[in-house]
Amino acid sequence: VYQGMRAAAAAYIATGIDRGDAVAIWAPNCWQWIVAATGAQAAGAHIVPLNTRFKGREAAYILQKSGVRALVTLNGFLDADYVAMLADFDLPKLDTIVVFEGDVGDGAIGWDDFLARGTAVSADAVSERIGEGKATDLSDVMFTSGTTGNPKGVMLEHGQALRAYYDWSSILTIREGDRYLIVNPFHHSFGYKAGWMVCLMHGATIVPVRMFDARSAVEMVQKERITVLPGPPTLFQSILSLTDLAEYDVSSLRVALTGAAAVPVELVRRMFDELPFEVILTGYGLTEATATGTVTRPGDDAETIATTAGRPFPDLEVRVVDADGTPLVGEPGEVVIRGYSVMRGYLDDPEATAAAIDGDGWLHTGDVGVVDEQGNVRITDRIKDMFIAGGFNAYPAEIENTLCFHPAIAQAAVIGVPDERLGEVAMAFVILRPGAELTEDELIAWSRKEMANFKVPRYVRVVDALPLNATGKVLKYELRELAAKDRAGA
Repeated sequence: VYQGMRAAAAAYIATGIDRGDAVAIWAPNCWQWIVAATGAQAAGAHIVPLNTRFKGREAAYILQKSGVRALVTLNGFLDADYVAMLADFDLPKLDTIVVFEGDVGDGAIGWDDFLARGTAVSADAVSERIGEGKATDLSDVMFTSGTTGNPKGVMLEHGQALRAYYDWSSILTIREGDRYLIVNPFHHSFGYKAGWMVCLMHGATIVPVRMFDARSAVEMVQKERITVLPGPPTLFQSILSLTDLAEYDVSSLRVALTGAAAVPVELVRRMFDELPFEVILTGYGLTEATATGTVTRPGDDAETIATTAGRPFPDLEVRVVDADGTPLVGEPGEVVIRGYSVMRGYLDDPEATAAAIDGDGWLHTGDVGVVDEQGNVRITDRIKDMFIAGGFNAYPAEIENTLCFHPAIAQAAVIGVPDERLGEVAMAFVILRPGAELTEDELIAWSRKEMANFKVPRYVRVVDALPLNATGKVLKYELRELAAKDRAGA
């Protein structure tokens, strides 16, 4: 990785990438992702990861907002042509597109040709650029959606990530020689910082997976002698559901981390009883806090692991407070976080930053939780409308914003409804424009072309009006009641 990083850094420098520039990466888990990211950071740039399930409009918004100078991508993953998706959008600052796999296409450059540019840059020049880096430099801008309907760029620094994930990996007992199957996508902190970055910090082997499949995962565990396997609860449920699991040698497994959805106590018990894990942890965090906050500890019982998100990271303050900011124990309130991991702020959005981080430095998460006498935090609800679909955070306001691009839709309101497989999925209530006609199937098909699949509404209801309060805000709780009645009668 080190030599690849230096070669990529030289190519970025030769291309004109300077300190403080932004480089986007739009690709699934693979070794090129890591080299492209570390090379950009070595050249003094920060990275902007893009979700592989994004469509053109979603990706273009982030590229425009973050002023990306170079994009590293591929073509053909999930039959997507990422470069073609961007053809209709104006991206004035994007002057370099690098394609490391698949058709390069017009206006782009292949990976080998890109690296060849770096031969004109001396090793001393690369070392000098690396030496200019500081812990307080931006390492990345991670885009997370919010209630405004558009994603917000969370500005995070190198020092924050290194400190947070040194502590995280120490608690998780990651060590030199571990073999880490990274199922979680690199565009997410789980696969990036808690994934390959942790491996580089500790000398562990990175085994990236592009698409998860339970059988191929256990085959990989057996073949590669995997020791570390984090993932959402559905990953472990799928593995335990394999009828021929006993035929595979998974004895190398030692460490698991799960979360991002409700974790059944019985699942944790089965992971201990039927799989050879010595350490199983759950945690809670959000992008605005470098995806950190709380984590359980080795030795915690199955109930603590399943029903709580554990205790705060070292040197982080995590509280549950009432509306006046008074700490609560045993009573529900908002979860707030203060300390080194809290973001620098939202990119070019001081108002949103001020709304999220108060004058005393507390990051207001918008999540409702309860802290017990042992200091364990249990997340019970969300102040925001966000729901989790298959392990991905889905934000109704962003989905609503996209739905309103449809020429037949005048207004849209989205809620999350229970789903047996994915946990929750989107249900859309839409008001049509005068004279317009639109079926449920038509809108779902359109949505699949315009947004990532975890955001696509699985249910659509056309209504004449939406329930509003006195200030004109949609009453989501009434929509949830309506949805429950609909589904009960289905």
